[in-house]
Amino acid sequence: MHIVVQHQITDPKKFFSMDAEEVVGGGPPGVQGRQFFPSTDESVAACLWEADSIDTLRDYLDSATAGVSENTYFEVDTERAMGLPEAAAAGA
Repeated sequence: MHIVVQHQITDPKKFFSMDAEEVVGGGPPGVQGRQFFPSTDESVAACLWEADSIDTLRDYLDSATAGVSENTYFEVDTERAMGLPEAAAAGA
């Protein structure tokens, strides 16, 4: 499943000092970060992830970003989505 996470960043210094490769690659099996879109003012970011469920991703990511962002999650409607990465689109 493809999931978008919106991060309302509460501590930009800590959020952007986190090792992105570690966060993206450090999740449980089947959880994979695909795209990252930070705002220019560092107040918000959106990410595209692949995971088996929102709960699996939420359990991992809320813990990894505790104290630096408030996260909102939604499943992507792959039938209507545009521009999914090839790897993500192939799994749809």
